[in-house]
Amino acid sequence: MQVLVYSDYDEMSAAAARMIASKIGELPKPVLGLATGSTPIGMYAELVRLHNEEGLDFSNVTTFNLDEYCGLDAEDPRSYHWFMKEHLFSHVNLDPEKAHVPAGNSADPDGECARYERLIKEAGGIDLQVLGIGMNGHIGFNEPGSDPNSRTRVVRLAEQTIEVNRAKGGLNALPGYAISMGIGTIMEARQILLLANGAGKAEIIRRALTGPVTPDVPASLLQTHPNVVCMLDKPAASLLDLS
Repeated sequence: MQVLVYSDYDEMSAAAARMIASKIGELPKPVLGLATGSTPIGMYAELVRLHNEEGLDFSNVTTFNLDEYCGLDAEDPRSYHWFMKEHLFSHVNLDPEKAHVPAGNSADPDGECARYERLIKEAGGIDLQVLGIGMNGHIGFNEPGSDPNSRTRVVRLAEQTIEVNRAKGGLNALPGYAISMGIGTIMEARQILLLANGAGKAEIIRRALTGPVTPDVPASLLQTHPNVVCMLDKPAASLLDLS
């Protein structure tokens, strides 16, 4: 695992955007796995700037988001469909037919999970998967104890996850279930980019990167992946020994 530390959030976000832009430039039909939450917002803003000011072309890109809340349709402002349109999809020349987010309002959630796995396979797999990390070490919505071989499925969210996400979004209510790529799905990506910022993430980053590999800290399983880049700002890296 390559660990890169940046002076602040903006520098980290710019570096993450450059990595994605490089992947888009080097592959004829790049497939990106995307994440939501507060951490990648700066990265998306920089990708939009690169598109508008430097001509970064998304026309051949296919994207798959990690997760979506159950019961929310794409036009619900709480949904991750909405988040992605607000921060990226509506601002670049990405074909809407190639921008995939699980259908949280599907009448057949299990069927939707199987469909999502099939779409990823048909696209040739994910070239670069972007991840954030939860305060309890979750990646996607794979909470502690998730099966390391799990596929896209309906998951029950930890109360801590719901409370943190509700507070970050200024929301009164969020569903307690979500559709999430499984750890097994994530680990099949050819390259993974893990992002974390802020002192509040320092302890879980230490456990994920240097502690034992255990499903109790799902992000620690990334230690077994052959191609992971971890980008941190200095506060998030403050408990790591990088000497």
